[in-house]
Amino acid sequence: MSSTPSAERPLTGGCACGAVRFAISAPLLGASYCHCTRCQRRTGTGSSLNTTADAKAFAITQGRERIRSWAPEGGAVKWFCGDCGGALFSTPRLDGGPTVGVRFGALDGDPGIRPQYHQFVDSAAPWDVLPDDGLPRYGGSRPAH
Repeated sequence: MSSTPSAERPLTGGCACGAVRFAISAPLLGASYCHCTRCQRRTGTGSSLNTTADAKAFAITQGRERIRSWAPEGGAVKWFCGDCGGALFSTPRLDGGPTVGVRFGALDGDPGIRPQYHQFVDSAAPWDVLPDDGLPRYGGSRPAH
């Protein structure tokens, strides 16, 4: 059953080995598929499904010392478990930012939000056929609204 995250009923998540855990205590701001080459290489898949949370509503609840980061030039900082390698979230900078991009696969339950668009479709892997799901598609990053 899906529910909107709140302080009373936070949405929880974590890495594959359970060393890192987090909670989101406010409604999510959006969700999308990213087909960029960086996401393909980081996940080993054709795209990455992400949701966006307000940074003030996102908290690491366990294993902060186990978290590692990768700060690619020109991209958001990727945070992952240093033990199992599980992708967890991203931030605009090493010191954070106003939002956190959370990987759908790291969530424990239904986030109550569905993907709203595909971005970086010009970089989609040739073997990864994008579904005809009716969602808007952007060749690069989705334009700011």
